[in-house]
Amino acid sequence: MAKAFSAGRRGITGFLESAERDLLRKLFTDIITMLEPNTPAHEDPLAALIGLDMDVSVPADPALLRLLPNAVKDDDDAALEFRQLTERSLRETKIGALRAASLDLESDKLVLTPEGAKLWAMALNDVRLVLAERLDIRDEEDAEKIHQVQDWGDAEDVESYLSLVYNFVSWLQESLVQAMLSALSRSK
Repeated sequence: MAKAFSAGRRGITGFLESAERDLLRKLFTDIITMLEPNTPAHEDPLAALIGLDMDVSVPADPALLRLLPNAVKDDDDAALEFRQLTERSLRETKIGALRAASLDLESDKLVLTPEGAKLWAMALNDVRLVLAERLDIRDEEDAEKIHQVQDWGDAEDVESYLSLVYNFVSWLQESLVQAMLSALSRSK
């Protein structure tokens, strides 16, 4: 059974069993796959070098749109322009955090540096965003319904299983953020 993250002299530590590590690795890989752009063969190398992506569009998948939302409301042209300038970098940052967190899963005991903890927080947040979209969580009331499924033996369908995964990832992220705050207050 997973142990909550905690802050100590060696950094932020946590423990995950093999099945939990496998689950997180699979979730991280799934999100990476969602985020990897379909790069056209004729891509302009200079545009790629400076981070421009003139071929972007608003994602059709609502979960991907939650990861890559429009930054400008009520102005489609400005939103597209902003997306062209920033989406490639945002995707790369998210993919980097997910890959770094996935690499940490090689050991059952996690020992995170402050930078590693930040990458883990980003990765867990992206997983939660996708799961929240798949579970149609829009507000606190929706989240409360999800938290009522508590036992893996009660998972009778995909939605209840995803609810348990969402609850686990939420708990893990909350314990990580608490450990990060504790480490921050210790360093002052």
